[in-house]
Amino acid sequence: MSPLDAYLTHLTVERRLAANSIESYARDLQALGEYAAGRNTSADALSLADLEAFVRDLMASGRSPRSVARAIACYRGFYRFLVIDGRITASPADDLRAPRAWKVLPRYLAVEDVDRLVAQPDVTTPRGLRDRALIELLYATGMRVSELVSLRPSDINLEASYLTCTGKGDKQRIVPIGDEAADWVRKYLRQSRPALLGKRSSPRLFVNARGGGPGLTRVGFWKILKGYARQAGLSRTLSPHVLRHSFATHLLERGADLRAIQMMLGHADLSTTQIYTHVLEQRMRTVYDRFHPRA
Repeated sequence: MSPLDAYLTHLTVERRLAANSIESYARDLQALGEYAAGRNTSADALSLADLEAFVRDLMASGRSPRSVARAIACYRGFYRFLVIDGRITASPADDLRAPRAWKVLPRYLAVEDVDRLVAQPDVTTPRGLRDRALIELLYATGMRVSELVSLRPSDINLEASYLTCTGKGDKQRIVPIGDEAADWVRKYLRQSRPALLGKRSSPRLFVNARGGGPGLTRVGFWKILKGYARQAGLSRTLSPHVLRHSFATHLLERGADLRAIQMMLGHADLSTTQIYTHVLEQRMRTVYDRFHPRA
């Protein structure tokens, strides 16, 4: 049995991988075998330099970095298996590095889509008023959903129009709140929260519609948002993070400083925030191609 077939048998019989996974491994291993044959050798005789050249060929062929990274993981496992099985003494793939995956540009809503989304809750009901305040506040601050549902009443200062947010690593940051969001939160605190709580109490700013405490969860808000997205005719896959991306993108489009956006989002590194410049560049390119007479 060839080394490639032996590894596939190991994955199938001993590791019991799913059929789809086996098919993916088989394709990657077949490509490796064909490359080795083209060099008049076998897969178990390839060197690190050979494998690096093979990876360059994979990328030049148009495969995405993620696809190539998956193939590299397959090859590392393959050569580790050959070492354990006693077929080779050392793995040539130990130092084989996956290419850095291209960053996927974040999805975001157009301003008109945000307007349509926030208009969905029925604000004549306590629950609808709470939901309107939730969505307005998330879009106004760009918080992570975990940060939003963890807010306490004492974290928000409506008079000064800011809130204190506790993010990753328990790091706190101050985020401004726009007048629109502040008005809806004020209405929620005055009319909706007492009605939802009844005789109960809760340390959380946003409480459950059923019985008040212990507080709204991330999953709970996710379901709420998806429901309103369907009502608004938006994507069913709309997530709270899309509103965070929309917050950052819309600020940048209107001339906000990138470092200020970094601070509001709570990014430790400016390079994380810089992905939004790619969004802006992409939109500029689209506008240019559409309107320039010689594009």
